[in-house]
Amino acid sequence: MQSVPVRGLIPQLPRRAWLILGGDAVSALGTGLTLPFFLIYLNQVRGIELGTAGPILSTVAAMGLVGNPVGGLLTDRFGARWPAVTGLVLAAAGTAAMIGVRSAWQGFLAAGLYGLGAAITEPSFQALVGTSVPTDRRSQVFAVRHASLNVGLSAGGLLAAFTVSFSSAQSFVTIYLLDAATFLVLAVVISLATRGHRQASPIAAGDRRVPPETQAARGYREILTDRVLLPIWLSVVGVFAFGYAQLYSAYPIFATRTGGLDAAGLQLTLVVNTVTVILAQLVVLRLMDGRRRTRGFALSAALMAAAWLIVLWAATGTAGSSAPAGFAVAMFVFAVGETLLSPTLPAIVNDLASDSTRGRYNGAYSLAGTAGIVIGPAVAGTVLGAGHGPALFACMVLVLGLVALQAFRLERLLPASANLVAATRAGSAVQVGQGEGTRDG
Repeated sequence: MQSVPVRGLIPQLPRRAWLILGGDAVSALGTGLTLPFFLIYLNQVRGIELGTAGPILSTVAAMGLVGNPVGGLLTDRFGARWPAVTGLVLAAAGTAAMIGVRSAWQGFLAAGLYGLGAAITEPSFQALVGTSVPTDRRSQVFAVRHASLNVGLSAGGLLAAFTVSFSSAQSFVTIYLLDAATFLVLAVVISLATRGHRQASPIAAGDRRVPPETQAARGYREILTDRVLLPIWLSVVGVFAFGYAQLYSAYPIFATRTGGLDAAGLQLTLVVNTVTVILAQLVVLRLMDGRRRTRGFALSAALMAAAWLIVLWAATGTAGSSAPAGFAVAMFVFAVGETLLSPTLPAIVNDLASDSTRGRYNGAYSLAGTAGIVIGPAVAGTVLGAGHGPALFACMVLVLGLVALQAFRLERLLPASANLVAATRAGSAVQVGQGEGTRDG
């Protein structure tokens, strides 16, 4: 097999896209600084009981149930630029407010403000990312975003390891100020990158859609009747509730309590996951050249299911001395599944939307992810608390398997133009016809 040079793996994206993705990576670095220490900061530094600190952290995700649809609606009404900037400013204010938290109500207020701002930003930012490239580069730009996010989060976590001292409140003040600053950096980048840019409105001839202002006023009822969007929405809830959300909720508890993995071993397996995402994302994107997005999504869900099956095998004693290696393999497999998701569903959603509905389509997509993140840990806590860990992971495997099968049903509903990953190689072209992709050159 002919080797692929590193430069050949990097998609050719417009300068505007790279600016937006760069700002996003800087913001992710700030999140990596603070998020791992959220509960530690509230409990050990500010003296708030863990029983209260946990719900304060949950407030961040819960605000997405409000902020995601609001952000999508504002994007369709006013364009993506100002909702994104406004959300980032709110998130920065909430992050900075964490410095002054001394009581539970202040923690809830700061976390709520941060969560609302981040939630408003997400659908508008997704719309900005989706429109920063030609339609045939949407899979590439969302894949690059996933890789750069992981790079930023990892760099932030590494920097925090050398910055934070549990005995020093000032070190936490420093990282929260840095985190707030990175939100503002992204806001400035978006303002500069989108200045003078007008979003086109390529409404097809014969399309009887009403003007954007009227559509935005209708809210979400119109798009939620989309027979293609609904199965996508349910699939996203399934993948996030029983995939992503369990990576930091059920998996650590099950692997350590039932599987006997120590803290260092657990951290090592999570590092395997992150490093795999960073190194494999662009390789996987290249391998998907000219292939159907729905097939990539089906394989993504199947690999996540396989990862939990390996965890179940490693934790229940049948793996024996191979259990630690089994957990590491599971995290590798899960990471490859992640890299297959990023260039598929977000790109499909943006291809299905028109410019006048793009915000709400992305708002619905973000809301599905938020719902999964809220549902997943709640289910995990209840079932693991009752001592049914193996049953939980077996059910997670089943649900993700059903999501993979749903992807093949989705394939029959999607227009061919929304179901193909364009080639990343310079000079190559992908032609779409009758639902099939062919490579030219």
